[in-house]
Amino acid sequence: MSDFVASSALAESRQAVDRLRAAMQRTIKGKDDVIEQVLVCLVAGGHVLIEDLPGLGKTSLAYALARSMDCAFSRVQFTSDLLPSDVTGVAIYDEREHAFVFKPGPVFANVVLADEINRATPKTQSALLEVMDRARVTVDGVSHAVGAPFMVFATQNPVDYEGTFPLPESQMDRFLMRLHMGYPKAQDELEILRTARTAYDAIAVNAVVTKEEVLKLQSLVAQVFVEDSVLDYILRIVTATRTEAEFKAGVSVRGGLALRTAAQARALMLGRDFVLPQDVRALAVATLTHRLASLRQMSNALEELRAVAAALQRIVANVEYPT
Repeated sequence: MSDFVASSALAESRQAVDRLRAAMQRTIKGKDDVIEQVLVCLVAGGHVLIEDLPGLGKTSLAYALARSMDCAFSRVQFTSDLLPSDVTGVAIYDEREHAFVFKPGPVFANVVLADEINRATPKTQSALLEVMDRARVTVDGVSHAVGAPFMVFATQNPVDYEGTFPLPESQMDRFLMRLHMGYPKAQDELEILRTARTAYDAIAVNAVVTKEEVLKLQSLVAQVFVEDSVLDYILRIVTATRTEAEFKAGVSVRGGLALRTAAQARALMLGRDFVLPQDVRALAVATLTHRLASLRQMSNALEELRAVAAALQRIVANVEYPT
């Protein structure tokens, strides 16, 4: 074992992640792969976007994650009449203080569920840009930290649904991953049907990790070693997207950095202080798909997403492992 992360810290990190995983699996049935990717986002200090049809458990997944941690949680239901100040907060004149006093919005929490984010107008969507990038909110020229850890867990319905506004590319790029729930398998859905719970806030989950443990996990990610050959492997994948005829444009520099960080987080979760090419390959599609768009005209957004994902999967399969 190398000296980048102490063996005791690696063991504690893996134990904390195992507790989180087990707590979420007790509530979210048959979606172990999605849970694993969400935990990668958490450990990496990133944000996650879950897109799928209504009623497939997106909100329950976010709530289960938040309740598994001893962290502050808030939910914002995005609608067409939601204002930016409804999300970030507003400065209100206080007669007693004879001054403007800042009233924090729901974004001041550790885990923020932005539910159906694409139902809000672009102006309100953009209110999340700064806080997702810097974990800060600026109102009337004054910057306010939202706290740490901080994670935006956004859900959205397919953009073809009536009353939705597609997220701009600049905001899509702020999400570490874009995931999909999909329908559960028959056996898992039968188990879901056996439960009496219908509302997400009826989920009974006890906190299994503390805020301090989450912050420690996130602080260790940067110490996970990435060998030059693995960095070159990431670069070759990213470069290949920039010459692919299917895409309007390739993955940005931020996308390559995101893939590296996600791979480091996965390695830490598996008890390693070094990244393997397998970590990169396992996360490339989830980390990069939402940063790409197809040149072809598609009948709907889902078809375009599938085409982009298929082209990206082909690229990843064709890029050789480091020797």
